This record gives sequence, C-alpha cells and structure tokens, in this order.
Amino acid sequence: MFCSKCKALMYPVDDSFVCKKCGFKKKKSGSNVVVTKQEKKEVTIIENKEITNILPKTRIKCPKCENNEAFWILRQMRGSDEPESRFYTCTKCSHKWRED
Repeated sequence: MFCSKCKALMYPVDDSFVCKKCGFKKKKSGSNVVVTKQEKKEVTIIENKEITNILPKTRIKCPKCENNEAFWILRQMRGSDEPESRFYTCTKCSHKWRED
C-alpha cells in the first residue's frame, strides 16, 4: 500500500498501515490483508580455529612447504565481467596464496 499524501510505501504496524516518511496512518480493511513477521535471524560467527570444519579442501602444492593439500575460497576482486580469484591456505603451514 502507498501513502495517499506523499506516495511512499506504507508499512504494517499492529492494526494499521503507517508511512515512515510523513507519518500518515490508515486502518487496515478487508479480508485480503496478510501481515507476516520475520523472526530475528541467527548469525554464526566463525573463528579462525574452526576454519577446518567449513572450507573445502583441494589437492594443490603449497609454494612454501610443498604440502599437497589446501583450503580454498573464491572472491570477486574486480568487476563482474572479470573472473573471480581463488585463495588458498595450506593445511600444514597456513601459508596463503592467490590464483587469478
């Protein structure tokens, strides 16, 4: 529903719609009005100690210790028309390197 005064989007609050821009209120009417409330989302914080439990592993040679296994992640470093970069972390010595 849009505000009849300022044409901004109105939000459901209790038994009415309220415009957050100008404060205009309008009572809810009709049987087609459905309001859903979202519960608070839970956020998981991952500490460096737990990285071994979540990151994928691959077989690649570490340039520092020559271990053959590393964790990897992908990151978009440049524009969306460029390919992403792959970052590796050695499972043995924790050396980090990048592959474009």
